[in-house]
Amino acid sequence: MSSLESSKLERIVAEFAAMVRRVGRQFRLCEADLDEVMQEVRIRLWRVHSGGSRQGEKIEQVSASYVYRTTMSAAIDILRRRRSRGAERTVALDEVAEPASDASDPSRSVEESELAAQLAQALEAVTASRRPAVRMYLAGYAREEIAATMGWSEAKTRNLLYRGLADLRERLAEMGIPWKTTA
Repeated sequence: MSSLESSKLERIVAEFAAMVRRVGRQFRLCEADLDEVMQEVRIRLWRVHSGGSRQGEKIEQVSASYVYRTTMSAAIDILRRRRSRGAERTVALDEVAEPASDASDPSRSVEESELAAQLAQALEAVTASRRPAVRMYLAGYAREEIAATMGWSEAKTRNLLYRGLADLRERLAEMGIPWKTTA
């Protein structure tokens, strides 16, 4: 790997470092594990985007959703390795001082799981042809990625997605769940 490709990779890793750490914290990983996730994401990006002479150019075009999915996969792999070794997570004393805010509240956890179940129920009510586009969108895929993955045109993807989201909003409203948007 040339120094130019290496600097491009490090720039991308630095750009997404906060998101990678945030995803790792969602899995309740300690600092050492967060560092391991960062390193694993770096390695996976390097493997995918290095090799041929023109491959290094693609690293600059990596999407946030790709890095997010790579981070999720790396964090899950770390948890699986830990479980397969039978090792329990050890917590440093300085990490105990500040508990996780949302997950430490049992009632909030129950509310979130109920909301997730209601969302899944509402999603099943979306027209079958629109459902895959909506699910992929809610999973963090960009519209262009959905089109490429499904082999659809941009127009078909846009229409299925917008109509599917409208169906989902309508169903959620019928269930008494307000659809909040950030503006």
